[in-house]
This record gives sequence, structure tokens and C-alpha cells, in this order.
Amino acid sequence: MAREEDLETLAHEARARGISLGRMLGEIAGERAAELRQSRRPRLATFRADASIAEDAKDERPAARPFRAA
Repeated sequence: MAREEDLETLAHEARARGISLGRMLGEIAGERAAELRQSRRPRLATFRADASIAEDAKDERPAARPFRAA
């Protein structure tokens, strides 16, 4: 259920764009659905069998700087 003030804002924007409120709501729903699908995609890592994961991780992290007194 949408708030009346939100629908009025969207209706105003739809009129400014020259489209119907239904089309505007469809676009918004489509954009939100795409965001949800993207956020739910499985994220798979890849690795090489000829390399050490620990060595690669070590190479990505620079050595810590020594502590300096202020």
C-alpha cells in the first residue's frame, strides 16, 4: 500500500515525463526487481590450481608501516 503523498509525487513526475502513472509505477517496480535479483545472485570465487591462495592473499596486503611516536 502506497502513501497518498508518494503517489501524488509519482503522478506529478509521470505527467512531467508525459507518461501514465501506471507506466511510471511499472518502471519503478522493474528497477527494484532488477536490484533485488542482482543482490541475490550467488557470488562465486575463482582460483588457480597452480597457485597458493595464501601466497596470493599475502601479495595483496602491503606490509604494515612501523608505528611512529607523535
